[in-house]
Amino acid sequence: MENQYCKVGQVTSIAADRNAINLLEHQYQSFLEKASSLEYTDARLVEFFEQKAQKIKKILENMMH
Repeated sequence: MENQYCKVGQVTSIAADRNAINLLEHQYQSFLEKASSLEYTDARLVEFFEQKAQKIKKILENMMH
């Protein structure tokens, strides 16, 4: 019997996934919706969700080019 080795902790880049763009678009919309639903209740949480959405938007723009 041959030894088999697995790479524990190996990370797969999200760009390697063929559904990555759809996933990121969904997350982007989700963060924007959460930010708009909390607009009048918690400004810090709104800012957090907007920052997350902007980071995802940057990733999407880089993937498209």
